[in-house]
Amino acid sequence: MKTKLSFWQIWNMNVGFLGIQYSFGLQQTAINPIFLFLGASEEMLPILNIAGPVTGLVVQPIVGAISDKTWHPKWGRRKPFFLIGAILGSLCLFAFPLSPTLWFAVGLLWILDVGNNMAMEPYRAFVGDKLPDEQLSLGYQMQSLFVGAGILLANGSIFIFQDLLGGGEEVAQTIPTWLYYSFFIGSFLSISTILWSVLKTPEIPPSEKELTEILAHKAQSFWVKFKAPFIEIWDAVKVMPKFMWKLSAVYLFQWYALFCYWQYITPLFRNTLGFNTSEAAAQAAKMSTTYNIVTAVVALGLVPLTVKFGGKRIYAASLLGTGLALLLIPNIHDPIYVLFPMVLFGIGWAAMMGIPYGMVSKIVPQDRRGVYMGILNMMIVIPMGIQTVSFGPIYKFLLGGEAANAMYFAGIFFIISAALSMRLKEKRD
Repeated sequence: MKTKLSFWQIWNMNVGFLGIQYSFGLQQTAINPIFLFLGASEEMLPILNIAGPVTGLVVQPIVGAISDKTWHPKWGRRKPFFLIGAILGSLCLFAFPLSPTLWFAVGLLWILDVGNNMAMEPYRAFVGDKLPDEQLSLGYQMQSLFVGAGILLANGSIFIFQDLLGGGEEVAQTIPTWLYYSFFIGSFLSISTILWSVLKTPEIPPSEKELTEILAHKAQSFWVKFKAPFIEIWDAVKVMPKFMWKLSAVYLFQWYALFCYWQYITPLFRNTLGFNTSEAAAQAAKMSTTYNIVTAVVALGLVPLTVKFGGKRIYAASLLGTGLALLLIPNIHDPIYVLFPMVLFGIGWAAMMGIPYGMVSKIVPQDRRGVYMGILNMMIVIPMGIQTVSFGPIYKFLLGGEAANAMYFAGIFFIISAALSMRLKEKRD
């Protein structure tokens, strides 16, 4: 029987998400401008972002399955994995703004995504391991709060440093120095916040039965242990709850749309606001800062709403609001007024980062939570992967190479995801 944790215990457990999400915040807002600075064309942006989906598809479910079969008396079950991931992420963030060429930056993104994905999935399972069912919503919405706070800090730093240190003409094939400092801060936060959670939060030891299974797994040959995660993933997929299959349809449209937004918000502002790349990147950072302020403010407030009205309804309404926000953005030509739709986007982001994880965590078996959280991430990265290989031609030939059309496309996909989310049933099946 798990004991209830205090608010501050749940807080300390989730602090590491601040560093992980600071890194993801830079990926959302700063990586694509860096690719543009280093000479990438707009239609290349989707395929240059394929590292995230591929590494997420490979790393997260495998690490999740391995962590389910891991136990160390000092370090625990999940913590070794997100600590190693944080170290990798920290090193890559420090090196990223020093990239001399486009392909060097693309290579660093692959390594950075491996680190972030190694940290992310065990962290999701870590929260489910520690909390009783009645606190799962609070635990995952607390993660949502740190998602908002981490991305908020990342994007706030971008436009603050751009205002303080920017200026002058852009130099071809060169990353402006004002971008360096945001990455250096991220390098520090990536490791320091994870260490905080690792040192402050003990893991729950496995039961005698679980420990026996873990020791039996350790005694197996290397080849058997190598195959085990893949077999575990396949076996889990075969008996996966119907809820997760229905959620995968929602995620297909939701995450495809999010990748479109992150890739094309900077090119959009070069057109609708007449900005150069530096100014457009700073405006995109202000957009992200705005919606993540909203996320941080409303994340915990969604907990009582999901209890009263059900997670499905709040989730669907939030996705619908996000779709409407994206439909509005291309029609606003003032850098201040265009921030207003981000209120709807921020509510949606808070719901996306918390509600589905809480619902899934309640319906999957405790001893397979790691692998199912990895499979849930596969449902995120597969749509992203489809987007990276398909949207370049769609953008060029179907949408006329217009960033505004990319935003309308994403808005419609969010509305479809909202409709599909009403099919979810919040119960074990």
